[in-house]
Amino acid sequence: MTPEPVTWPDAADSAIKGDLTVAVSYVTPAGGAVITSVSPAGLGDRERGRVGFTTSLGFPKKLERILRDPHVAFAYHTREHGFADSAAYVLAQGKASIDLHPSPERLSAFMTASEAFLGKTERGPVWDWLLREYHQERVFVDADLERVSVWEDLRAQSGKTVTGAPWPQTPAAQAAPKNGTGPRVDVTGLMRQIAGLPHRLVAYKGADGFPVILPVRVNGHDASGLHLEISGPLPPGGRRAGFLAHSFQPQCVGLGMRTLTGWLEVTDEGAVYAPHTSKGLAAPPYRTLLTVSNGLMAKYGLWRARRDGTAERLRDLAARANDPGKTR
Repeated sequence: MTPEPVTWPDAADSAIKGDLTVAVSYVTPAGGAVITSVSPAGLGDRERGRVGFTTSLGFPKKLERILRDPHVAFAYHTREHGFADSAAYVLAQGKASIDLHPSPERLSAFMTASEAFLGKTERGPVWDWLLREYHQERVFVDADLERVSVWEDLRAQSGKTVTGAPWPQTPAAQAAPKNGTGPRVDVTGLMRQIAGLPHRLVAYKGADGFPVILPVRVNGHDASGLHLEISGPLPPGGRRAGFLAHSFQPQCVGLGMRTLTGWLEVTDEGAVYAPHTSKGLAAPPYRTLLTVSNGLMAKYGLWRARRDGTAERLRDLAARANDPGKTR
């Protein structure tokens, strides 16, 4: 029997339909969570209880991990440069499926809808060639929601309401990794890198398997890691966690992002995040240069995915995910 869809409340609708940039998290085999930012261009079907975003085969690790474990979360956490007028922080959690071969009609509808968020699509013989893979080889990640949590404020500190599955119990602390919990990247250098990235969030794996994404502030740093101001229900103890710092300009013409994995330790004295890996991304604040870069990266990413077998591997994983009779 198919469960009833979890539709989000009115307080969440404006954010889901209008935010320009959203944080997305998925879980790792080691029990951690990775968090990144996407521009979903309003993808959300309230009646079906479904939200989503698009990506490309040029980022196969994200797709592989979601196919192996479909628990995902979306945080609608900033109203910058979007259309939403709500003050709410929205956390939507659900199980994802991946449409590796969307129909031409779906691709066309998305491109039309995205222009309100990302600007008018370049047209013409040269642009059509350059952007063919970027426009026509998109992959859709769709999440059927099981829980939508709404806080009254963007700091996620007051007035939480939950629609769908009840909020789970506090997850137990995790065993420390074999290589230790301390920082493995230069914390002082990392602080310089995120100084201009004001939107900061952490993600961890909840007790029910879904990632939990919460906003945080960095109050300082030392040899132990980043000192965080706790916002929302961060569980006590130590655990693997993801960290995201990012910024973006209107229509995402100009953005910066740094994604970390590491160890989060929460005690009565506060929270410390020890970064273990760090990756950065910056997009130029010039539309033409950004468009050319997107087109070339999409072409290269698709070529590489076909050449190294990634595309075939993702198709096999998707087939297994869609077949209940096969082992995931």
